[in-house]
This record gives sequence, C-alpha cells and structure tokens, in this order.
Amino acid sequence: MAKWLFKSEPDVWGWADQMAKAPAAEEWHGVRNYQARNNMRAMQLGDRGFFYHSNVGKEIVGIVEVAALSHPDSTTDDPRWDCVDIRALLPLRRPISLIEVRADPRLANMALVTNSRLSVQPVTDEEWRVICELGGVDP
Repeated sequence: MAKWLFKSEPDVWGWADQMAKAPAAEEWHGVRNYQARNNMRAMQLGDRGFFYHSNVGKEIVGIVEVAALSHPDSTTDDPRWDCVDIRALLPLRRPISLIEVRADPRLANMALVTNSRLSVQPVTDEEWRVICELGGVDP
C-alpha cells in the first residue's frame, strides 16, 4: 500500500471540514499540476495519506484514505484533470509542523521538504512511520 500527503489550505477546505464529511469521502478536486495529478492516477483504493494544512498552519494534522480511484475532476470540463476521493480516518494526536519536519534529519528527503509546492506527493514507508511516531498514532 502506497502512502501520500494531500495539501489543502485550511480556510478553503481544512481538516475540520474533512472530518465533518466522514465517514463519507470527498473529491480531492482542483489540482492543476501534472505531477500531482499523476500521483493521484497512481493511487489504489485503501492507500493512506497525511492531510496537511498549507499556507495557514503549515502542519500535518490527520490521516486519510483513498476511497475512490482517479476519475475526472468535477470542477472542470478539461479532460486532462483527474482526482481521487479521500475519507478522513483519524487526527494526529499532535500536529506536526513543517518546521518540525524540516528539523528532523530522518525526514530530510521528504517531498514536503524537497518539493514543498507539490500539492499531492508520495511519502515513503519510513517517513510515514516517523510522522506517525511524532504525531502519536500507530503507523
């Protein structure tokens, strides 16, 4: 099972919104970056991901799972853009800030550090384990 990180601006769609939708899933629409789109196209049902608040907060706050495979994004008629649906699973007991991620040498190669603008990014198994440990949840 692959692991991912989904970035969202909390004033547009935050963790509270995602949790309020649970147990239903929400379309992860509006992504207009080819690499992020391709990451979503590679996802499988049940893949897990971190939910990250970008711009405001800049912290990993929860865990989601992929609930629907890549499909056309409902917010555009442009056939180039796809999305997946994600479902909230659980909040981290302690949010992990971008400052903390950058300070941890075990996370030095994480896409959040090396390619911070990418809105949907892969997470390695080791990065997943470290973030879960820091956030107080089981991997």
